[in-house]
Amino acid sequence: MRCEPEHFGDRDLNLLYIAKKLKEALRLEQSLTDAGVDYLVEPDTYAGGIIFRSERVGAFFYVAPESEEKARGVVTAAGYRPYETDG
Repeated sequence: MRCEPEHFGDRDLNLLYIAKKLKEALRLEQSLTDAGVDYLVEPDTYAGGIIFRSERVGAFFYVAPESEEKARGVVTAAGYRPYETDG
């Protein structure tokens, strides 16, 4: 279920996914809600483009560490690739 930042308190959240389009953000929100996963979604900027690099706005999905494994399964089942850190 979509939660406000206050729900998570001072806990560090893990980045789960960056939705680049509204349609995929809405679909992923529905999938996470249906699965009973608490998540936070916030707009933020990311670098996009190959030839012409630009700053774009996307929907950044975050989850608590204890929910990350289940949430990654939901993202994968919805047909998306969860965010992976470099390293």
